[in-house]
Amino acid sequence: MTYVKTSHRHGVRERFLSGLLCLLTGFAWAQETSQASGALAPVIVTGTLSGASGLVKPSEQISSSELLQRRQSTLGETLSGLPGVSSTYFGPNASRPVIRGQDGERTGVMNNGGASLDLSGLSADHAMVLDPLLIERVEVLRGPGALRFSGAAVGGVINVIDGRIQREALFDERGGVSGKVDAGYATGNKERSSVVVLDGGNSRYNLHVDVMSRRTGNVDTPKALACTRNGVTTISRSICNSASDAQGAAVGGSLFFDRGYLGASMSGYGSEYGTTAEDEVSIRLRSNKLDLEGELRDLQGLFRSVKARYAQTDYRHTEYEAGLAATVFSTRGQSLGLEGRHSRMGRLDGVMGLQLEDSDFSAIGSETLAPPTRTRKGAVFVHEELATDWGKLSAATRVESVQVVSYGLAGESRFMPGSRSFAPLSFALGATWTVSPDWLLGGNLSSSERAPLQQELYADGEDVAVNARKTGNIHLDKERAINLDVETAWRRGPNHARFQLFRNDFSNYISLETTDAAASPPRYGYVQVHARFTGFEASGSTRLMDGRDTLDFGWRVDMVRAENTSTGQPLPRIAPFRIGSTVRWGRAAWSGRVGVERHGPQDRVPDGHQAVEGYTLWSASLTLRSRLDGHQVLWYLRLDNATDTLAYSATSILTQTAPGKVPLPGRSLKAGLQLSF
Repeated sequence: MTYVKTSHRHGVRERFLSGLLCLLTGFAWAQETSQASGALAPVIVTGTLSGASGLVKPSEQISSSELLQRRQSTLGETLSGLPGVSSTYFGPNASRPVIRGQDGERTGVMNNGGASLDLSGLSADHAMVLDPLLIERVEVLRGPGALRFSGAAVGGVINVIDGRIQREALFDERGGVSGKVDAGYATGNKERSSVVVLDGGNSRYNLHVDVMSRRTGNVDTPKALACTRNGVTTISRSICNSASDAQGAAVGGSLFFDRGYLGASMSGYGSEYGTTAEDEVSIRLRSNKLDLEGELRDLQGLFRSVKARYAQTDYRHTEYEAGLAATVFSTRGQSLGLEGRHSRMGRLDGVMGLQLEDSDFSAIGSETLAPPTRTRKGAVFVHEELATDWGKLSAATRVESVQVVSYGLAGESRFMPGSRSFAPLSFALGATWTVSPDWLLGGNLSSSERAPLQQELYADGEDVAVNARKTGNIHLDKERAINLDVETAWRRGPNHARFQLFRNDFSNYISLETTDAAASPPRYGYVQVHARFTGFEASGSTRLMDGRDTLDFGWRVDMVRAENTSTGQPLPRIAPFRIGSTVRWGRAAWSGRVGVERHGPQDRVPDGHQAVEGYTLWSASLTLRSRLDGHQVLWYLRLDNATDTLAYSATSILTQTAPGKVPLPGRSLKAGLQLSF
């Protein structure tokens, strides 16, 4: 078993976090819960104005036990399998969500409604700092409401909620303590994970603490694979260099007053992991973040509520080759968001806001990928909803100003100083029609524009962790798209179904295309092409048995076709046709499920790319709820890839840059418990 080397400083941090974890666990068990305490109350955060039904409501949301049963080591793999959602899968340690074939900035990832600043969108091997162990709920947002967060998110916006800043009091004036303790072990990668979350306070204040730890070994696979380290090659049924070690901790607090709240949190996250594309390349990252947030409600005059949010992030990771530091990637940035919900004007309700973001980026070392850059963004948005007798109309617009400055690099002629400025404009219209109490029809039409990122403009070097050389294009223009989606939804009691069609037409799609597949490493370049994405998503559930035992049959199917209409070639790294079903059983404290998902072959690939074979994955889980000293305990078992099927992800760049080297994980059984109090 191969593990990532841990520094002495990291070992000190690990011992500190482990000690804190033990201390908090002991504290949690010792607490006597008051009448006001209990399981963590849900944090109601949504991308809509009123939470009313329709397409402007989160199209998907996962929380509680559902999130627990889906949870993987990365956010991308945790959400992969939702209708329309796949991932960039770069092994088990780095994976970002992909919605309807849209990756990077085209799928916005937010944290509690604010920007999440890391470098996961820069390259597929860069991990996200949003760890699934600490997530309370995840929302997938589409429609005009998504323009409140991003104009570039053609696929949609994913909002990750962690509850570090509470927006409503969890307890009455007598006060109380609530929280959870979660611990688990998985056989497929020898994962040992634990997390403690505590909230305490009363009706006037809340204090929050959380701490997590996860350590894994190399991931088991159905196939024997080669691994070369220190000049010695070994063969084993595992993904070489896929071990990881991650820790995180945060403290937060909120003050509540008659007409609002004021909150703050500080968090730190660190991870060391192998990159899987190269046997002796690893990444060590750290991220520190400060969040401030407040809101005034029940105001008189033009606005009835005003909210402000500020975040400051310091992120850095170092790529190591055979234990020696090679390239240091860093970004430091801050963001400010102000928004006000205006007073109702008849049936018209709306929100408008201002967002500012300033970040510095550098990637310096033996394999310098891009010069130091600075990106400044400013945006104003307006989102309005009009309630009608038959449903709802919605509209939104977003105007941005983006400047990307390259400072160049001394001694490197390929990195010259320069600056590009862009003014993206996006708008959206939406409508929902309540046909009957059971049926809903809806649709959205939008025009979106996105400014190129720093690496798309200025990159020129080898990304050793990905095993690819990337070249930017200083002449890139704004990416523009016209987007249309329509939906019909039905619900009656526990039975429901949903069907969506979508089409995205890009006039200036920025694509990372292969320029020389035979080179070592393969060469890729950012080019602009005309592109079209079309597809559909459908899902539903039917109650088969109701009574002492409940039995539900759930199903889902999705497909996306993406074409470079300039050449008639398919676009790369697109998810294939997928269809899946789940049978869910429940009786009193017991629940269980068996699921199967079929991924079709992906043979619609550009010339020079390898096709990916289809595969079928089976899974199962079992949970039991019990009481221990008055506290609720959830015991769970989950079996992934039950048939130990060999499979490769069509949406992973590794399928092309390191073919056959990084399959999906093999069979794994995870067991754990979650104590809530």
